[in-house]
Amino acid sequence: MIRKTVLVTLLFLLLAGSTAFGAPANPQSAVQLQTSAVSAVLMDENGTILFEKDSHKRLPPASVTKIMTLLLAVEAVEQGRIQLTDEIFTSETAWRQGGSQIWLEPGEKMSVKEILTAVAVVSANDAAVALMEHIYGSEAAAVEAMNKRAEALGLADTHFNNVNGLPTTDHYMSAYDAALIAKEATTHPLYMEMCGIKEAWLRDGKNWLVNTNKLLWWYKGGDGLKTGWTEEAKYCFVGTAKRDGLRLISAVFATPEPRSHLRESMKLLDWGFANYTAVPIVTQGTVVERLKVNKGIEKEIQLVAAQDLNLIVGKGQNKNLQKKIVADSSVNAPIEAGQKCGELIVIKDGKEMGKVDLIAEKAVPKAGLIRIFQNMITNLFSISN
Repeated sequence: MIRKTVLVTLLFLLLAGSTAFGAPANPQSAVQLQTSAVSAVLMDENGTILFEKDSHKRLPPASVTKIMTLLLAVEAVEQGRIQLTDEIFTSETAWRQGGSQIWLEPGEKMSVKEILTAVAVVSANDAAVALMEHIYGSEAAAVEAMNKRAEALGLADTHFNNVNGLPTTDHYMSAYDAALIAKEATTHPLYMEMCGIKEAWLRDGKNWLVNTNKLLWWYKGGDGLKTGWTEEAKYCFVGTAKRDGLRLISAVFATPEPRSHLRESMKLLDWGFANYTAVPIVTQGTVVERLKVNKGIEKEIQLVAAQDLNLIVGKGQNKNLQKKIVADSSVNAPIEAGQKCGELIVIKDGKEMGKVDLIAEKAVPKAGLIRIFQNMITNLFSISN
């Protein structure tokens, strides 16, 4: 097959411009931006670093650990391995957890949704263990799964030794890795729904839960994600906020005093929203390209964007972007709905800035011999004419 590449210049005369995707739009303002966190990072939804301070430093993450616990639990629901209505019975191991908890009793039962809520809203250590035991059979098996998921996400400075972040040996995470987990988390609607709960009631209204993430109240666009504190880790937070199509992720580790993790996170987010803007490239489901179909019951298939693609550009300058469509000139039937058939890549100054998969809009079954013969005859006469 002939591989084709189409370049289209996007004439965006933006009130935006020179971010090198990893370099701030205004280097001077980045130099002036300071944080009391030992380690910090500000990232956009594409994983581009807008600001960092020792972001790969390995530190105890406290309850920020639970961003991975929640991710595995949400993925288990999405995969149908567990249901939100399933009942979880509390083990003695879960009961013995210290720190933040909902005071589960051995043998007490709650639904998966209730336990998820307790983990997401009040960072309950006992609920985290009960939840992961339910999914994996033991905390040890859950920890193994968490480390495998970390490896799959490409996290180089993360290792888990429990599911809730209580102090233990060989348990660490970097602010950068935490932001990458949060980046993945934001793609899961159930995850964001649970982390966005401000208040909830358990045990038939006997227990009132209030979210430890005060950005849900204090910060415009704040919708996640997870706080943490231990004496060893100090104050940690991974926060997310979205404004005008721009989602930013802020991770701060080891800030010194109460609420400083929230304050420092808001400082980074404020700087990000002040200096960057989102440029919508394509929305999910938009038809981007059409391909010829070989030996199918239809002659052509439409390719649509698999998801939204927004690029983050710095405010204050004008820049041109280019779209590059990479796909074969034709595709063989059968084709499944949602099958990847190409990519839309955005380029600036010769550098790839972002990309999205192009997928088949619908299925195209393979044609029978009679249909293939008819198409050959039709094509022959079309050429002759």
